Amino acid sequence: MRIGFLFNHDQIHQVAHSLPIALALAGSGFAGEIVVATTNAALAAEVRRIGGAHIGTSIEHVELQPSLLSRRMDAMLGRVVPAGKLLIYRDNLAFFRSFDVLVVAEKTSLILKTRYGLSNLGIVHTRHGAGDRAIGFNKASACFDHVLCSGRKIRDRLISEAGLAPDAVTIVGYPKFDLVRETGRIRFLPTAARVVLYNPHSSPHLSSWYRHGHEVFEQFLGRSDHGLLFAPHVMLFQRQFVVTIDRLTVDKAGEIPARFLRGDNIKVDLGSRASTDMSYTLSADIYLGDASSQVYEFLLRPRPCIFLNSQGHDWQGDPNFQHWAAGEVIARPDQLPLALDRADELHAKRYRAVQQDLFEQSFDLDETPSSIRAASAVASFAERYRRTNRHLKLVPA
Repeated sequence: MRIGFLFNHDQIHQVAHSLPIALALAGSGFAGEIVVATTNAALAAEVRRIGGAHIGTSIEHVELQPSLLSRRMDAMLGRVVPAGKLLIYRDNLAFFRSFDVLVVAEKTSLILKTRYGLSNLGIVHTRHGAGDRAIGFNKASACFDHVLCSGRKIRDRLISEAGLAPDAVTIVGYPKFDLVRETGRIRFLPTAARVVLYNPHSSPHLSSWYRHGHEVFEQFLGRSDHGLLFAPHVMLFQRQFVVTIDRLTVDKAGEIPARFLRGDNIKVDLGSRASTDMSYTLSADIYLGDASSQVYEFLLRPRPCIFLNSQGHDWQGDPNFQHWAAGEVIARPDQLPLALDRADELHAKRYRAVQQDLFEQSFDLDETPSSIRAASAVASFAERYRRTNRHLKLVPA
């Protein structure tokens, strides 16, 4: 039995969602081979950091390389589209054919079945977040051989909207939480009495950044009572243009004016490790956002939330905006000062109980670490899949 874990992305934010499963599988006495594959230096470094002594011993680490042609194509197209991310599959088909099961946190890997015909490869999707966006429940989710999810909200939508069979999805909790250590809150803006985490999404049709981002910064200039910690989705500034496929849109994140970077009550982080390891979501006093699933990680410890509806969405009753029930929704940044003033009171009177309910719907946590539950689910699926699909033949690419 040979099980692979693939990390194929520009940024490191997906590693914490599935690498803990590989580590738990290695610690369970699994008799087969466990291989972690990465496609760039940043991912490789993050795997080694989290995996520690397991990497290179109980877990093999392979750094996949693109062909010369793929590198040239990515150099031409990579500033706009993830060419390298797609081409890496074609360049390493023999490697992917060597697995019984491949575990991934994204949907791009389905190309191995749909384009390259690896019909006997079982692909398990771990997902990467517990958010509400419609793209997380589209029909592509039903193309996986098995899906792991964090809680009943996710499972129910995968079955009803994506069309997954109930026995093709397993609730395992949230392996990323297993990496969180209670070491005390870090004050990233020590001079600010209250820190607001502004965490806009990258998708142009959902994000508040493109229309209102600079105005949000303006609300914090010269303030001593509230500091701004700007840590957007790590893909917002990754490329020159942001392209989304769930609703085809293209926009440009632009630049952050220098005047927003001079005060000691503003911190900007466009994609460091702290943007992905929950350092900011655990430390901030108030969450300000729009469509990012990181709000659910923020709710690990309930605190005030404010949501900026820059696009004028008719959101009430829409499951894709269920998280907006966790705090006040405003339409414009000039409404932010008053929203901040009443955030604590509204949270205590109205939103804390809602947040706790949303968290329980989104995360099924118990005494057994989520990564161990997920590793057991992967091992059980792998054995079932191998028994029932021995007759399948590889289709040559």
